[in-house]
Amino acid sequence: MEQLLSMGFSQELASEAMAATGGHSAVDAAEWILNNGGSDAPPSKPSQPSLDRFFPSKRPKPSPSCSPSPLSDRMRPRSLDHVLGQDHILGPSSILRSALARGPLPSLVLWGPPGSGKTSIARAIAASSPHRFVSLSAVTAGVKDVRSVVDDARRDRSHHRTILFVDEVHRFSKAQQDSFLPGIEDGSIIFIGATTENPSFHLTTPLLSRSRVLSLHPLNPDHIASLLRRSVDDTENGLTATVRAPVSIDSDAISFLSLHCDGDARVALNVLEIAATMAATRQSGGSIKMSLENIKEALQCKHLAYDREGEEHYNLISALHKSMRGNDPDAAIYWLARMLEGGEQPLYIARRLVRFASEDVGLADPAALGHAVACYQACHFLGMPECDTNLAQCVAYLALAPKSVAVYRALGEAKRVIKESIGGNEPVPLHLRNAPTKLMREFGYGKDYLYPPDHPGCTSQTYLPPSLQGRKFLDWPPQDEKQQ
Repeated sequence: MEQLLSMGFSQELASEAMAATGGHSAVDAAEWILNNGGSDAPPSKPSQPSLDRFFPSKRPKPSPSCSPSPLSDRMRPRSLDHVLGQDHILGPSSILRSALARGPLPSLVLWGPPGSGKTSIARAIAASSPHRFVSLSAVTAGVKDVRSVVDDARRDRSHHRTILFVDEVHRFSKAQQDSFLPGIEDGSIIFIGATTENPSFHLTTPLLSRSRVLSLHPLNPDHIASLLRRSVDDTENGLTATVRAPVSIDSDAISFLSLHCDGDARVALNVLEIAATMAATRQSGGSIKMSLENIKEALQCKHLAYDREGEEHYNLISALHKSMRGNDPDAAIYWLARMLEGGEQPLYIARRLVRFASEDVGLADPAALGHAVACYQACHFLGMPECDTNLAQCVAYLALAPKSVAVYRALGEAKRVIKESIGGNEPVPLHLRNAPTKLMREFGYGKDYLYPPDHPGCTSQTYLPPSLQGRKFLDWPPQDEKQQ
């Protein structure tokens, strides 16, 4: 009470404030007076004392406008109508539109590359529905956080349902992903997960069975260009808020950036914001003019979407294999370059080439295996960047080489016969067994074996178990060569 009186408040007003706040804190009481006041102390009263003088720690924090959030966050679409490039899942007759119009909204997994709009769509869904929205990131959250959200959702379910959005959901372990199931099952939460990784590999079957997977596409250059222009024209949330001055940009700068961000809107907006900041420091007064050189300097190098442990890793190596198999050296070298520019380990590629030399070239060109092994050794000796030419040479050789899968198919057929053998596989015939001891010779090991160098042209000796006599596994030479 004495503190309030020393601050210049009247006895009556100080007593009212202490009673309203429980009488435990002069700070709370003073804030109550300033925010609510009594009939004789309106908040806007000029003579009213300030808390800054008496409680410095209670001074208000700087306005958020002094330090704006990143441009990519400020330009996030506020509704589904403003989301670019995902018409296949946001069209008038799509699942999402129908669910938002008529309900109920299903649990969703938004799967797409970085910067394609997963978080934006989730937030736009929340803005278009009456449900409570809670956001977690699998990078920082755990099972305890999920259970807390589910418990709160159950308590509030009589008033509204809860949308639980989990970014980077593939980072959760299988046990952590199971923590979503009870809340989804009883309807307490509507789960929306965002992932850049293939859900088939990284999400559990129970979670997938309770969710609809929506696949997002990378944004094409036209969508990126539209978003960049929107950022320049928006005087409230766009670049103007970053540099605090009107901004203009050359059309060729927009075209260049839209082509070099690999469909990632976040990369494009971040580069645009960096370029605007750099231009603002070099231009004094008036509006900020952004050129192609500003964009190139901010971008430094083309952004490539590649994850050495993610799905794109497997997509590109698959494209390389299929291009070589299809005898297209140009496509094969292109996909090789994509992998190398994305940071792939050269020895991984070289190992795949060794496999390809036997699986796809095989007996059609037995020297291919030697070339592939030599390529692996060269990559091991040289490393990047010098070994890129070794890889390209081997890729071109394998793409141009004749192809045969005779060995690959023969091995597969032999494995199939072994696995499907009824009652176990037959023992090795006695004449094919070694007989290093007297006892083994007495049991017939090696008996009647005909040593081929001593019996040239002998066709009576067999090498397969009795039940497989005459069975063909390897079809070689090919049928067309036999006819010649």
